[in-house]
Amino acid sequence: MELPSNVRAIYRRPTILTSLILLLTASSPFFFSCCLSIDEQGLALLSWKHSLNSSTDALSSWKPSDPDPCKWFGVACNSKLQVISLSITSVDLQGSLPSNLQPLKSLKTLVLSATNITGPIPREFGDYRELAIVDLSRNQITGEIPAEVCKLSKLESLVLNSNSLQGAIPADIGNLSSLTYLTLYDNFLSSEIPASIGKLQKLEVFRSGGNQNLKGSLPPEIGNCSNLVMLGLAETGISGKLPSTIGLLQRLQTIAIYTAMISGTIPEEIGNCTELTSLYLYQNSLSGPIPSKLGKLENLQSMLLWQNSLVGSIPPELGRCKQLVLADLSMNLLTGSIPRSIGNLTNLQQLQLSTNQLSGLIPQEISSCAALTDLEVDNNELSGEIQIDFTKLENLTLFYAWQNRLTGSIPASLAQCRNLQSVDLSYNNLTGPIPKELFGLQNLTKLLLLWNELSGFVPPDIGNCTNLFRLRLNGNRLAGTMPAEIGYLKSLNFLDMSNNLLIGPIPTAISGCESLEFLDLHSNALTGVLPESLPKSLQFIDVSDNRLSGPLSAAIVSLPELTKLIAGRNQFSGGIPAELGSCSKLQLLDVGDNSFSGRIPGELGQLPALEISLNLSCNHLSGDIPAQLSALEKLGCLDISHNELSGSLDVLAALQNLVTLNVSFNAFSGELPDTPFFRKLPLSDLEGNHGLFIANGPARQEPSSRAAISALKLAMSVLISVSALLLLTAVYVLVRSRAAPRRHADDTWEITLYQKLDFSVDDVVRGLTSANVIGTGSSGVVYKVGTPSGDTLAVKKMWSSDESGAFRNEIAALSSIRHRNIVRLLGWGANRSTKLLFYNYLPNGSLSGFLHRSGKAQVEWETRYEIMIGLAHAIAYLHHDCVPAILHGDVKAMNVLLGPRFEPYLGDFGLARVLTGGDTAQKLESKACPRIAGSYGYIAPGINLAHLFSPERIMNKMSSVQNSYGVVLLEVLTGRHPLDPSLPGGMHLVQWAREHLQSKRDPVELLDARLRGRPDHQTQEIQQALAIASLCVGARAEDRPTMNDVAALLKEIRRPANEEHKESAAVSAAAASPVRNVDLVGSSNCSFAMSDYSS
Repeated sequence: MELPSNVRAIYRRPTILTSLILLLTASSPFFFSCCLSIDEQGLALLSWKHSLNSSTDALSSWKPSDPDPCKWFGVACNSKLQVISLSITSVDLQGSLPSNLQPLKSLKTLVLSATNITGPIPREFGDYRELAIVDLSRNQITGEIPAEVCKLSKLESLVLNSNSLQGAIPADIGNLSSLTYLTLYDNFLSSEIPASIGKLQKLEVFRSGGNQNLKGSLPPEIGNCSNLVMLGLAETGISGKLPSTIGLLQRLQTIAIYTAMISGTIPEEIGNCTELTSLYLYQNSLSGPIPSKLGKLENLQSMLLWQNSLVGSIPPELGRCKQLVLADLSMNLLTGSIPRSIGNLTNLQQLQLSTNQLSGLIPQEISSCAALTDLEVDNNELSGEIQIDFTKLENLTLFYAWQNRLTGSIPASLAQCRNLQSVDLSYNNLTGPIPKELFGLQNLTKLLLLWNELSGFVPPDIGNCTNLFRLRLNGNRLAGTMPAEIGYLKSLNFLDMSNNLLIGPIPTAISGCESLEFLDLHSNALTGVLPESLPKSLQFIDVSDNRLSGPLSAAIVSLPELTKLIAGRNQFSGGIPAELGSCSKLQLLDVGDNSFSGRIPGELGQLPALEISLNLSCNHLSGDIPAQLSALEKLGCLDISHNELSGSLDVLAALQNLVTLNVSFNAFSGELPDTPFFRKLPLSDLEGNHGLFIANGPARQEPSSRAAISALKLAMSVLISVSALLLLTAVYVLVRSRAAPRRHADDTWEITLYQKLDFSVDDVVRGLTSANVIGTGSSGVVYKVGTPSGDTLAVKKMWSSDESGAFRNEIAALSSIRHRNIVRLLGWGANRSTKLLFYNYLPNGSLSGFLHRSGKAQVEWETRYEIMIGLAHAIAYLHHDCVPAILHGDVKAMNVLLGPRFEPYLGDFGLARVLTGGDTAQKLESKACPRIAGSYGYIAPGINLAHLFSPERIMNKMSSVQNSYGVVLLEVLTGRHPLDPSLPGGMHLVQWAREHLQSKRDPVELLDARLRGRPDHQTQEIQQALAIASLCVGARAEDRPTMNDVAALLKEIRRPANEEHKESAAVSAAAASPVRNVDLVGSSNCSFAMSDYSS
């Protein structure tokens, strides 16, 4: 073999180096073949390999001794040994993209997906002129998309999703004339979509969702992309009107522009998109009517237009969309009647028309929709009797018509729907008895008939409904006794029969309801004593306002899970049992207005969770306040008024968290504690204690007539002075109001803070600029705002002033709970046009960014494990420790925020509902309630598209929350988004993982490349976590473990040697309300009767 000239030159010079090379040549005949045989393509690839920091051996086959790289891992060549493809996925390469592949002159495919690539896209990519496919998805690539990429005239597919790309979409993107597939979603792209995109006449898929800073309107030039099949711009800042040119896209099958900011009317030209199957425009600001031309879409299967401002009537032409499976028009301003043509939709499975202003009858023609599974017409103004022929709706599983004006009786034919799982007809004017046939439905889990005018007795047939989970009959005229057969309901979790005319005792058989957590029987005429045995699972008991008598049952004091006991306004007697001190989770105790006597047991001071209220008023209690009560440092409300208590109040000075206190009408004496709280205490809360006196004042009340006259004179002087001052003030205000222009109500802010913060609302409003935007949610945009005191807040501004439902949801949920893995609501502010929520700022963004977009993400298994077990504890707390339970509604990686040490915080409660087991009648906001729709990819893949957006299906036994958590856990373990387009066959992440495991393949192949190669004990833990994820996403809802079980399973997988003894989550189910919101009067000021929408 002839040596190259440079090598021959070395041989001619007899140097030490020459001698060394000759020696190596003689001793190793392969020396020169190893160094010099590889071609220039291989040299370029080897050069890139050496720049990587990977510890994996995936590239071990890349050897310089090979003549060419054609047999190397990830490399493919043509017959001329020219490299045409470099494809590596799910390998931890840890490095930057190659900028030296110019020698690969025939390279057509470059796929480096999920390879932990960092840094920018090199401008040299513009030199790879033969490229047809580029996939750099699911890495940590930063910087802008270089304009040089637009020189690749042969490029057909550009996949850059799930990175940290910034800047604008290149203005010259239209130069990629061969492009058919463009996915840019889940990045940090900004600016507007360039008009040049209209030049891409071959483009079939355009997905740029998840780029929250992508602004501006959809350019009308999009209508020139005549081959477009998929248009995805969800969860962006896209605004303005949809262009009418969208009607030119006659091959378009999917429009997904949801949770954005588009406004104006829906262009009627969409009716020309005759191939359209999916129309997703929900959670925008669309207005105007629903175009009647949508009736031309004969292939339409899913139409999701909920949470907009659409007006007018539902066009009857929609009855022509014979393929329609799901129609969700809820949460709009629609009026008129439900069109009878709906009955033509024989394939319709879900019809969701909730929260509009629809009137008239529920059309009988709906009976013809034989495939119907979910019918939701709640929160409207529908009237008349329910005339649906339910015998034709054999597939019906859910019927919600609550909050309307329906009259007549409950149709007995409803019992013919043998698959029925959930019924809610609450808040209507229904009359007559409850059909006993309903209790023969074996699949029925939720029956909600509250606040109607139902009468008659609760039939003993109730015992046949063995799967019943939630039963609410409160607010009716039901009479008679509680049937003993109720004890057969082993699955019953929530029972509310309050505000009826029930008589007789509480049946002892109720102890058979072994799953019961919530029991509300208040405001009836029940008599007798409490049962000697109650379900151990009880967390909430309200038997107030009845005629119950005798002592508090021993069953009460032996309930380990009890958090709230409300037994006021009865005829209980005897002493308050000291054994109540063993109810360690008790947060609220109300036994006021009874006939209890004796001393206050000191054991009540041993209740560590007692922080909401202690009401012992209107009894016959005597003696001193026990010193042990000073340990109740978290107590917010204490009422011991109208008793016969004596001694001093010094014990109460230690209760630093008190919001209200009433000690009136007792026999207390001595000096009032000199604390800020007592100094501000109204005299009405102290009156009737003749021995009390204020510090530095008289030691006792002066009985002499002279003192009384002096006091009277002083009072009269003060009264006259105050009256004069008020009169002058009124005159001044009147003159000022006429002389000056009236100030707009918009300028008046209502502010509530849940802890001491030093800032003004003007400080916050000044920080609400586009430069400070750090994220968006289902109901608003989040800003990072600094205050003059140096604090940093996360401020959520609701999308519009109409977002009262989500706004009140977050306040109702987060102001009343505390958990170390749930975001902390610091307060809120609102005026007529703006609604703000104040949170602690969390610097590390979301779990989604941590996994998919953060260039500096920690990838250690320890970090991921702590995130997932913390999230499990948070959800378990909401489900099992809060009474009533709270359903988050949208558990996904984007809603898990990370603190300074990557500790997880579950956030975005805009879609949350307070409910035990889940029923629509208990939404946090009764009228403008947000729909719990979940998010694509986090809902069980076994449910067809028509089921994805049914909140009630999702909430059924909370099983979908477990599924959503399982999807997040899979996302953490695999590093893949649930809807990762690179998965084979377009599979969902769950389906892909399930098929992989069912085929007995190596579970390690599923894992994120950054989790592979770990020590054996960590690999074992990761695989066990994968098994837990598989349980959570099980195909059968009833097989999924509860969140308490999930948290326990995750805790068990840690090796004992690695266990860290951590403090258990310090949680409180309710926090004290701000003082200014408390309006409490007399002895009933701490009676916490549950409102209809708090449960």
